[in-house]
Amino acid sequence: MLTTLKNAFKIKEIRSKILFTLAMVVVVRLGSQLPVPGVNRNYFAQWFAAQTGDAFNFFDAITGGSFLNMSIFALNISPYITSSVIMQLLTIAIPFLEEMQKDGEDGRKKIASLTRYVTVILSLIQATAMTIGFGNQGLLVKYNALNVITCIAALVAGAMFVMWIGETITEKGIGNGISIVLVINIISRLPQDLSQLFKQFVIGKAPATAILGAVVI
Repeated sequence: MLTTLKNAFKIKEIRSKILFTLAMVVVVRLGSQLPVPGVNRNYFAQWFAAQTGDAFNFFDAITGGSFLNMSIFALNISPYITSSVIMQLLTIAIPFLEEMQKDGEDGRKKIASLTRYVTVILSLIQATAMTIGFGNQGLLVKYNALNVITCIAALVAGAMFVMWIGETITEKGIGNGISIVLVINIISRLPQDLSQLFKQFVIGKAPATAILGAVVI
């Protein structure tokens, strides 16, 4: 594998694609740490601790911790993924869209454009629901019109930027940009998840139980 990677770096075009993809990955991770203006970043951490279900933990995993940190990438790639699924279902249900999809490269470009518009709408709905629903409960430092609008705008802009990064990686990077962003988000959570598992099943347990827990983990 290392030999293959080494040989790939000798080819200028492939090297450029790999380095560009790595640069975009760094941008995604940096954006996941930038807080939304006017937001209490500790709110969701405390709110998460009070929840017993795993649904929000899963959502936080696919956003790479952005949701828990309430960063500008809190929505991350989820609106785009949902939009893509919706468009795929609609192409089956609506003959016009089905014909458009079969219309070669031009049809696929039109579908991709519609997917982006749906992503904007979904991002706006999710950002508005999140901001208004949690804003007066402690999410916003001051619950006023300016902070609400700022939070919604930042979340929607962040989702659009992540979508752009995914599509740009597909075009100028090594391909499958959306999948790469999603995988990087999940991998970024592994150290924290492993730490939690060791604290729960290994540390402080009987030697036999600790060894078994460590092997399973």
